[in-house]
Amino acid sequence: MASTTTNATSFLREKQVRKLIPVAHSTLWAWVRSGRFPAPLKLSDRITVWRDSDVLAFIKRYGGKA
Repeated sequence: MASTTTNATSFLREKQVRKLIPVAHSTLWAWVRSGRFPAPLKLSDRITVWRDSDVLAFIKRYGGKA
């Protein structure tokens, strides 16, 4: 019997991201513009999200020195 695996991706809104990485809105977007922080995905005109895996990789990479 074949095994199927799915890599379910979870998404985080800006408020959720800023709970994990406690920075100001303007700092987060400055980091996105500079390439320091992963670019978000635009799901619609009013919905912007980040992949949780991208955010967790950022935290792992920078640790406590964000």
